[in-house]
Amino acid sequence: MRILVANDDGYLAPGLAALVQACEGLGELDIVAPEQNASGTSNSLTLNRGLTVYTAGNGYRYINGTPSDCVHLALSGLLEHRPDLVGSGIINGANMGDDTLYSRTVAAALEGHLFGIPAIAFSQVQKGWAHLDAAARVARKVIERALRHPPSKASWLLNVNIPNRADADALPLRITHLG
Repeated sequence: MRILVANDDGYLAPGLAALVQACEGLGELDIVAPEQNASGTSNSLTLNRGLTVYTAGNGYRYINGTPSDCVHLALSGLLEHRPDLVGSGIINGANMGDDTLYSRTVAAALEGHLFGIPAIAFSQVQKGWAHLDAAARVARKVIERALRHPPSKASWLLNVNIPNRADADALPLRITHLG
């Protein structure tokens, strides 16, 4: 199992570290994230300037572009092997309703889906990073469940909004299947 982990808040965001930790032990991880917060970029690709890939001290790769750029570059030549899953997040704030159209977290996952790879976007409902550890436990449960019982399509996209609660991992899961 190979998992590409991306986000939109930048490679130093606590939510990215939490998602990486949640994925540890599930397979080989590749982390490719934006250099900085990419708010409001939706699923845009950078076409008007060159992009540069950097490697942080912790091994994460980061790019001076959008979340979609990160996943697109990872899947079109940066990674040596095609991942089996793309995970995006965990971000600070919900992605529900119309917000999913503008969400850069969902956009990163969508880019994986457009390449035919199953993908999941993870968000905390409220801003502030409260109970991020519980959100990470929920993310792991969702990934494990999706890998055991994937939707019937070869490629699928899930959007998961996790409440900022210490007991979030004990609550029933509500998963929106976007594609």
